[in-house]
Amino acid sequence: MTDCDAAPPSPEAKARTETLAETEGRGSSFGFARFSALVAALAGRPITFALALAIIVLWAISGPIFHFSDTWQLVINTGTTIITFLMVFIIQNAQNRDAMAIQVKLDELICATKDARDKLVGIENLDDVVVANLKAEIEGRIGDGATARAS
Repeated sequence: MTDCDAAPPSPEAKARTETLAETEGRGSSFGFARFSALVAALAGRPITFALALAIIVLWAISGPIFHFSDTWQLVINTGTTIITFLMVFIIQNAQNRDAMAIQVKLDELICATKDARDKLVGIENLDDVVVANLKAEIEGRIGDGATARAS
């Protein structure tokens, strides 16, 4: 049986999926997934960039007031380091969710396409060597097909 021919999920599997969705933010009012999606969306807006730029300009203008002291420099260094550190996790969470959604959509397309090879469903979970071999195999078939069409 291939991945595409799998039986529908059991009631237990459905319950686990619903519980997971609720704990990851769909059902909860303030889960990390929801929080990270909101922060990632806000971070990508032009107004957020303008605000960050304004903070840096204000910091630079305040330099002469604080005589370009070590504390003055430490404020911007510490602030930007903390924000960068936290944003790495926020953005990675958003990218992980996006990548997973894309993989699910691609798997669905593979299953819906009559001539597609079902063994490609879920290859993102395979070893890098196996994926590289499949890629080479597909590229070889594409090359053979292009040569055959050109003749």
